Amino acid sequence: MDQGLRGKRVLVTGGTRGIGRATVLAFAQAGAHVLACHHTEGEDADTLARELKELGDRSRVVRADVTDSADARRLAGTVDSEFGGLDVLVNNVGVDGAAPFAKISGEEWQRLLDHNVTSAYLVTQSMLHLLADGASVINIGASAALRGRMNGVHYSASKAALIGFTRGLCKELGARGIRVNLVAPGLTETEPGAGLPPQVVERIVSITALGRLCRPHDVAGAVLFLAGDTSRYISGVTLNVDGGI
Repeated sequence: MDQGLRGKRVLVTGGTRGIGRATVLAFAQAGAHVLACHHTEGEDADTLARELKELGDRSRVVRADVTDSADARRLAGTVDSEFGGLDVLVNNVGVDGAAPFAKISGEEWQRLLDHNVTSAYLVTQSMLHLLADGASVINIGASAALRGRMNGVHYSASKAALIGFTRGLCKELGARGIRVNLVAPGLTETEPGAGLPPQVVERIVSITALGRLCRPHDVAGAVLFLAGDTSRYISGVTLNVDGGI
């Protein structure tokens, strides 16, 4: 079914690797015009720019630090000059962290909150005047937010905060027809074995109904669903993409 994404103006933060990259390419392949925002220059950004060039002339890679308010406003200026407005915003920037709660430093706590929560606040607020009526905002959380995770209190807390952010914002923007939803992936194989020891992966797979790890394109599919016409009466939901763990 056509999801009505052709010609839509899309911004994806954290767009050059993993889930973000798969999402950017999926939108571009569906005919959308995409800005893929990233923080660090390098091969990931360069290769994505080349792939987008092959898919059209209105998608490109832009650089911004979305944990910085001034850079978030500058990013909004780029969106305005490139597109003149925005139909889909995907807040995908996020970082992981692993440490026993007693050893989480203040700096590490703040790092996760800045990337996993504050970035969504800064980017979304800076884009409010650009979001078209009927637009879709999609936040990328984590299924760990609903279960908690050993040695990941700061990660679980930051991703859980995005659920409240999503629920509150959907009520404020609903009068404009703007939908706000959250996709919560399980452990995602953005690198072989998700960068974990084989025995850990085997244990997780053994308690997952579908018998494998999540892959970036699994998440991208959920994002495109929430961005498209077939989900036009869905707002404020947390959509788990975790294989039934």
